[in-house]
Amino acid sequence: MSNADRPFSLRSVALVAFLPTLLFSIGEGSIIPLIPVVASNLGASLAIAGVIAAMVMLGELVGDIPSGWIVSRIGERNAMIGASALTIGAVIVCIVAPNPLVLGLGIFLVGLATAIFALARHAFMTNYVPLVYRARALSTLGGVFRAGWFVGPFLSAGLIHLTGGTQAVFWVFIVCCVGASVMLLLLPDPSKTFATPSADETVFDATDTSTGAISSTGTARPAVPVQGLFQTIWSHREVLLRLGTGAGLIGAMRASRTVMLPLWAVSIGISAPDTALIIGIAGAIDFALFYVSGQIMDRFGRIWSALPSMIGLGAGHLALAFTHDLPSNVEWFIGVAMFLSLANGIGSGLLMTLGADLAPRPNPAPFLGAWRFTADFGSAAAPLAVAGITALVSLSVASGVMGAIGLCGAVLLRRYIPRYAPHRPGRLL
Repeated sequence: MSNADRPFSLRSVALVAFLPTLLFSIGEGSIIPLIPVVASNLGASLAIAGVIAAMVMLGELVGDIPSGWIVSRIGERNAMIGASALTIGAVIVCIVAPNPLVLGLGIFLVGLATAIFALARHAFMTNYVPLVYRARALSTLGGVFRAGWFVGPFLSAGLIHLTGGTQAVFWVFIVCCVGASVMLLLLPDPSKTFATPSADETVFDATDTSTGAISSTGTARPAVPVQGLFQTIWSHREVLLRLGTGAGLIGAMRASRTVMLPLWAVSIGISAPDTALIIGIAGAIDFALFYVSGQIMDRFGRIWSALPSMIGLGAGHLALAFTHDLPSNVEWFIGVAMFLSLANGIGSGLLMTLGADLAPRPNPAPFLGAWRFTADFGSAAAPLAVAGITALVSLSVASGVMGAIGLCGAVLLRRYIPRYAPHRPGRLL
């Protein structure tokens, strides 16, 4: 039986693969929009609040270094349970933080744990989902994360309204991590529930990431020793330098949007509950498009999701840059927030799908760690760049610079996706 014909449905992985991820992302989504607000309440300036918000991305970048090794050694489920435990400790640090420095440390640890959790789930989907379903499955996984980031801010807004403070919001993340851990312990281990493709299956048509050549195999692949992150980066340096740079710019634009919108709201005087509400509504648009993105990538190719998404993110940042001092700046903020969510939603699952396309078998975790490192490098650098430009010039200039970077990223993706991750359109099942 070929990989394309292997019996599979998204419903078969929905509970064990998606529910723990949903709980974790709800907790994360509940705190991310309020990090600048909490930092500001602790006495941080606008620029310092931006740096603290960037700590979650920096933590994810650092977490990518050991995550591939950890997942390869202890398995996806154990890695996610450990990441949930680390997150609980990190959130407690945030709750008791007496100053912005300690808050930043807690947020950094949240990012570290998020990297391990996300890579573990990504590795499972790469190993066990057939190629013909890949983009839809990984876009659905991206949609699950977005669902959490949609629900989380609404929980935050409700708790702030009921309690009058932001500290209660952090407890949502703790409860969600406990729930995710319980689910992971009680539900069957996905890696033991779903069989990997048999030796006589065609594993996938993908790019040889060291040369850029297309390869296909119908035979079992020999066991590959587990490599460290930097050894893996060196082994796949060509694709990571070229297409990986494009992935880094995608990560940069997404992270810039995540940090820019709360900072912009603080800058133009929108209250904390209103900020959470606006970002939550924008998250609904983002979430609603996840399966559309997967359908586009599986039917037409990865490039047809990548380019509209990147161009939209760049254009949205550029438009926002000119609205700060307008009398209707709040209305413009709401409109641009929704447009950025539309652009981001069209690219749901893109980075995970490209990583899965390029990852070698039978042990993709080390490469996925390297791939996520390149994307998360952009995710970590962009908020720091936003904070630095804001401190030196203004938030509007920072938004304009990020918009220009986004359009440059679209050029890179247009050049290198067809070379390294070509896709032959096929029948959707």
